[in-house]
Amino acid sequence: MAKETNKMPDLHVKLNPDSSIKHVIGIVSGKGGVGKSFVTASLANQMAKMGYRVGILDADITGPSIPKMYGLHGSIKGNDSGMYPAEAENGVKIMSVNLLLQNEEEPVIWRGPILVNVVKQFWSEVVWGDLDYLFVDMPPGTGDVPLTVFQSLPVDGVIIVSSPQELVRMIVTKAYKMAHMMAIPVLGVVENYSYVKCPDCEKKIEVFGQSHIDEIVEDLGTKVLGKMPIRTDYANAADAGTFSGVLNEYVDDALTALVQLS
Repeated sequence: MAKETNKMPDLHVKLNPDSSIKHVIGIVSGKGGVGKSFVTASLANQMAKMGYRVGILDADITGPSIPKMYGLHGSIKGNDSGMYPAEAENGVKIMSVNLLLQNEEEPVIWRGPILVNVVKQFWSEVVWGDLDYLFVDMPPGTGDVPLTVFQSLPVDGVIIVSSPQELVRMIVTKAYKMAHMMAIPVLGVVENYSYVKCPDCEKKIEVFGQSHIDEIVEDLGTKVLGKMPIRTDYANAADAGTFSGVLNEYVDDALTALVQLS
C-alpha cells in the first residue's frame, strides 16, 4: 500500500519551450499606490545596465502601468511559437495586457479566473528567450493573482514595497506572511516616498511622517533594501514614457540581494 504524504502538489505552469529564465522575482505590496511598478522598473533598468538579460511580466492586469512608463504601445507580435514581448530602449523585455489592447485606455473588466489565466499565459505562451531575471509586477494585496503567481511560477524571492505611512506595519506584515505561507523567500523591503530633499538646503523632509520600516523589518527578520525619496525627475520620466533612461541610485542594496541569487 502506498505511503501517504503531505507534500504539496506541483502546480507550476510549464515555461514556453523557447524560453529560459534563471530567476523569477516578485515585486509585491500589501496596498496600492506605494510605487510598486516604479520599483519594478527601477530594478529592471539597473540590472540591464549591469549586463543582465531582464524582463518584466506585468501581472497587474487591471491596472497596468509598465508599458506607459517605457513608452510602449500595442507592439506585441506572435507566431506558432507564441507571443513575443515588447522591448524597451534599454533592452528590457516587457509583457503586459495593455500591449494587447487596441485602446489602452479601455478598462479590463474581467473576473478572477480570467485574470489568473492571462498571467499563466504570459508565462507559458510568451517567447521570453534567455533571461537572467524576470521581474513580476504584482497587483496589490493578497488576492487571486498574487496567489496564482506564487503557485504557478518558480518564484525565487519577493521584494516588498512600502511607504512610511501609519498603516505600514500591517501592510508589510500581510505581504510578508503571504510569502512565508507560500514558502517564498522575502529578500527584503524597499520603502518608497521616504522623504523629499529641499532643493535649496538639501534637508530631508519626511512628507508622510517618520519612517518605522527599520524596526518593522527587524521584527519580521528581514531587511531594508532601500529608502527612496520623492523625485520629480523620476515621475516626469515615467509620465513621458522615457523611464528606460532612469537609473535609480537608491536601490543598491536590492541589487546586491538580486546578484547574490546567481
